[in-house]
This record gives sequence, C-alpha cells and structure tokens, in this order.
Amino acid sequence: MSKQILPKVFAWMCFGLLLTFITGYVLATYFPYTILNIVSGWGLLIVFIIEIALVIFLSARIMKMSPITARLSFLLYSFVSGITFGTIFLAYELTSILYVFLITSVIFALFAFIGAVTKVDLSKLGMFLLMGLLGSIICLIVNIFLQNSVFDLIISIVLILIFIGFTAYDVQKLKQLSASNLISEDNLAIYGALDLYLDYINLFIQLLSIFGDRK
Repeated sequence: MSKQILPKVFAWMCFGLLLTFITGYVLATYFPYTILNIVSGWGLLIVFIIEIALVIFLSARIMKMSPITARLSFLLYSFVSGITFGTIFLAYELTSILYVFLITSVIFALFAFIGAVTKVDLSKLGMFLLMGLLGSIICLIVNIFLQNSVFDLIISIVLILIFIGFTAYDVQKLKQLSASNLISEDNLAIYGALDLYLDYINLFIQLLSIFGDRK
C-alpha cells in the first residue's frame, strides 16, 4: 500500500494548498479592507488561535475521524489559513509570490523525493527537528522585542532547513505507516496531507520573507 498512499497524500496536499492560495488571493483582491479589519487588533490573534487549535485538534483526532469528517476538517483548516494568507497577497507583489511558490515547489519536491527513496532511517531526525523548531519559535518571540533584522534572517534560514528536513522525514514516516497497514488508507492520506501541507506552507513563508518583494 505504501506505493499507493503517496499520490493520494500529495493530491490532497495540493488541493489544500490551492484552496488556501485561492482564498487568500480572492480576499486580498476583492475584499482587502475586510482582510485588514480581520488582522488588525485582536482579529489576527483570534484567527491565529483558531488555526493553532485546528492543527492540534486535527493532529490528535484525524486518525479516528470518519474519512469524510477528516477531509472536511482538512479543507476547513486550509480555508482558515487562506484568510491569513490574504495578508501575504496584500504585502507582496504577485509576481514575487509566484516566483517564491515555484522555488518552494522545486525544493519541496526534491526533498519529498529523497524522503520517499532514501534507505537511511530518518526516524531519529524527528526529535532534533522538533527541538530546533521549538527553539526557533522562542527566538522569533524574542526578536519581536529586539527587532533585529540580521537575527530575523538567521532564524528564517534555520527554519528553512528545519522544514526541508521535516519534508523528507514526514514522507518516509508516511511510507512506514502505510506499510504497517494499521491505519485506513483514506485517513492516512489526509493525515499525511496535513503534515506535508504544513511543511510546504512554512517553507514558503520563510522563503518569501527572504526573497519576496514587498509592495
């Protein structure tokens, strides 16, 4: 089953990304003031909390949901993410976003392929990646007060490396879970799509922060 699961995972991941990008683009193009109102004041915090809550909920429960509920929950998360993505379309040039999207896709595809074909066991890499991610988040919070652009650049580079590592790690993990036959293929496809969706989105955001042209 491991050879069959990855195409389904990538299909759902791409569908989620498409929904996020279309939602963000449409809102930024036709409802820019709505986006600005949402992300101003407490609005951004509320949307952020909703996103985090959905990720935690989905990560914990998605394997136990019915396939339809899992799919709808994943699409709901993709849509909510699209609301915050509207700010990206307001802040950056569209050509720049498309350029970084292409770069992200190439890097993501390369390391997803490595994760799918490598014989090296990447399971031990997960803990180091998680520790690095938590450390980077702490540094990001500290830098909110420091406002050091060089430190911000270093954090972005570290996060790029972390999410590249997570991409290969998650793809190999999905193959192993699929081979175990302990989880239904439909639920595993959505679980994997969520994991890889998060890897891609975070990789894209960090690359955009470095290479993106602001309006």
